[in-house]
Amino acid sequence: MATPTLRAARSLQRLLKPTPSRLLRAPRATLPASTYLHHCPRYLTTTTRRCLAETVDAFPSQLEAASPDLLSRAAPRPTTPQTLTEKIVQRYSHGLADGKFVKSGDYVTLSPHHCMTHDNSWPVATKFMSIGASKIHDPHQIVMTLDHDVQNQTEKNLTKYRKIEDFAKTQGVDFYPAGRGIGHQIMVEEGYAWPGTMAVASDSHSNMYGGVACLGTPVVRTDAASIWATGRTWWQIPPIARVNFTGILPEGVTGKDVIVALCGLFNNDEVLNHAIEFTGDTTTMRSLPVDDRLAIANMTTEWGALSGLFPIDDVLKGWLRYKATEATMYKAPSQTASLTTDRFNHERLDDLFAHPLKADGGAQYAKELYLDLSTLSPYVSGPNSVKVATPLVELEQQNIKVDKAYLVSCTNSRRTDIAAAAKVFKDASAAHPEGKTPKIADGVKFYIAAASLPEQQAAEEQGDWQILLEAGAQPLPSGCGPCIGLGTGLLEPGEVGISASNRNFKGRMGSTDAKAYLGSPEVVAASALQGKLTGPGWYERPEGWTGVKRGDGDGIREEDRMISIEDALDKLVREAEEAVQEGEKQVAAAGGEGGASATLPLTPTPDASSDATTPILPGFPASVSGEIVWCNADNINTDAIYPGKYTYDDAFSADPNKMASVLLENYDPAFSPTARAGDILVAGFNFGCGSSREQAATAILAKKIPLVVAGSFGNIFGRNSINNALLGVEVPRLVSRLRSAFPAPGSSQQTATKAPPITEPRLNAESLDTPPPAPLDGPQNSTSSSSQSAALTIRTGWTFTWDISRSVVVVSEGPGGETWEQKVGELPPNVQAIVAEGGLEGWVRGQIGSGN
Repeated sequence: MATPTLRAARSLQRLLKPTPSRLLRAPRATLPASTYLHHCPRYLTTTTRRCLAETVDAFPSQLEAASPDLLSRAAPRPTTPQTLTEKIVQRYSHGLADGKFVKSGDYVTLSPHHCMTHDNSWPVATKFMSIGASKIHDPHQIVMTLDHDVQNQTEKNLTKYRKIEDFAKTQGVDFYPAGRGIGHQIMVEEGYAWPGTMAVASDSHSNMYGGVACLGTPVVRTDAASIWATGRTWWQIPPIARVNFTGILPEGVTGKDVIVALCGLFNNDEVLNHAIEFTGDTTTMRSLPVDDRLAIANMTTEWGALSGLFPIDDVLKGWLRYKATEATMYKAPSQTASLTTDRFNHERLDDLFAHPLKADGGAQYAKELYLDLSTLSPYVSGPNSVKVATPLVELEQQNIKVDKAYLVSCTNSRRTDIAAAAKVFKDASAAHPEGKTPKIADGVKFYIAAASLPEQQAAEEQGDWQILLEAGAQPLPSGCGPCIGLGTGLLEPGEVGISASNRNFKGRMGSTDAKAYLGSPEVVAASALQGKLTGPGWYERPEGWTGVKRGDGDGIREEDRMISIEDALDKLVREAEEAVQEGEKQVAAAGGEGGASATLPLTPTPDASSDATTPILPGFPASVSGEIVWCNADNINTDAIYPGKYTYDDAFSADPNKMASVLLENYDPAFSPTARAGDILVAGFNFGCGSSREQAATAILAKKIPLVVAGSFGNIFGRNSINNALLGVEVPRLVSRLRSAFPAPGSSQQTATKAPPITEPRLNAESLDTPPPAPLDGPQNSTSSSSQSAALTIRTGWTFTWDISRSVVVVSEGPGGETWEQKVGELPPNVQAIVAEGGLEGWVRGQIGSGN
């Protein structure tokens, strides 16, 4: 039987189940949803936003009486309150049981609202056709864009582009040709990424859609082929983190500074493989226009997250109203069957804001972080790592010479970004005795490419595009270009670049011997003008500043916390639910209430003493074994595994020998000659972070390496591995043992006999160059040598065996070394089935062939 405390908690939980449908707070000043606020350059709006925000009471604590029928009209809520992410996934999950409310950790069959592919559309099409499909399941679900290699005018690339366009026309899907814009920007500006919906793309920066409250997350090519063929794919709802913003973004600080700071200040993988929900009070969120939100959401990918979702609020409403009006006024030529007005129209907006989705009170988050925007200053990322973020003022003192500057990419090359960059030159012109537009510094090359053609046209109408050209900027077609390491303007050995893009991994934008920094458009423009890493000087650090305020929790001081009926009810609901959960655990532990047992965790804790075995499908190997080849680095990203310059060369990627020859080239050119067929590749933590390219997995298979072991994997890489039949297993203890035996160059060797707990390295920002050692787990292996330790790729002489049937790994540490084993997670038969068919593509082909 339930205890009296448990019964009381359940009664309170039932009593408080309805939630008021609106906030019951004191009336507050509202900001007009004007086109001025949402679309003029950020340098004009910052002060205006601050002045308007100051009209709002700082600490509203009054309670407004509820209207008589308010509680009676409140909609019922699920037994377990849902986050905004879970609510959106609920809408797009296929085949849920009646009454099922999805939650973090659930596997769902996902039918997204839209799925976008870009230059990889033809490889997706070949997968689609190879599995026996001939007609796209729902043409309205699919969007195709050409954006990555748009500068490549070779007949080979143009032929591929023609094939994609012809395929799109035959299938009746919306298609956007080369030069029209970057796919993610098109998804946003054309209304495919719609608030409260879920959209995916076979590209890692699909997170950007979260800037307009659309749950965007990446899938891989095989997933895209599955969606084309069936309208669906699989997805596991990740743990969900809430990032709460407080304060108001200062003048001279941008959304790019926010996300660069987040990547650097929370650089211990706090949100790795999480879905993020950004929150904040009305005043705070007004200081983040939609373009800033898009930049923040875009780079949540670099922060390690799978999505970055902003709320459906008045700021978004004003932007959407502007877009709906713009769509009726400007009907640009289109190669799509649909019209922009089909997606952007005021009637659709009326429906959206009549019942906007929001997280339930009491929704559970895996973790909460906060950042006080008012304490931020301009930040710069790098060199060559997004986990290194430094206040601009500190870098300015180092007098870092800049060779190339880039105002490009889907992160920061919209009309407001171009306007901000142009203002840098306008200000310099105003200070010039003759009022002439100043030129960029001698020896500097400045490249500009708008996120889309409409954004460029808007910048041209405002005169900002011409100002940058007069200053000496070199225009590039709207597309990814240098951001992905393709086309004109790549970094040469020894050069330093500053870019407004999203990723500065070593070798991504050119030579592995170059240094790449990331910053806001203002910083990029000022650096091009001055020839060194610097800013325009618009930011002034306030007196009494004591540092950036951030940390765990929501960051709201108790004396400042807003009190409302909804807040009070949410708190009671949360406390009641926690009491119920705790009570049920106690009852279950005591064997009461029907003999129910405690709920198992989502990922069962391996039990080394368990004799249970995993069923092995016929023909599937019961074990995998080989010599360990060791790569001592964390955050080995997809650019390091398979360089971007080969990614869109389909002929190159179709040749296993060529793929194998460049495997891990950007990490260590000596890897391919060192590794052998049948080896077990072992690396540090967060292996495979970065882009969604499948070649990061298939190139490993091309080298005939059957298994990758790591401290942890990037989520997209893990998905690609399963989809392409590459096995992977996480064994942090092995990483620690290898780092003890084969220290990284320059690291101090630890000789203590008592090993600390095994944890992921706290700061692994510089791992591609000088990876910090993890805590050691045991004595040094006496067989390691200084020459071995100095190498980036080491043949260890150790043997690794994964006994799949027993879910145990066995490590033999070479002649005379220790042999140990450890229980690991199960490789279940349903995953074995995908691997046995050569990956998801083969599995789907089999399902189509069998009529399933």
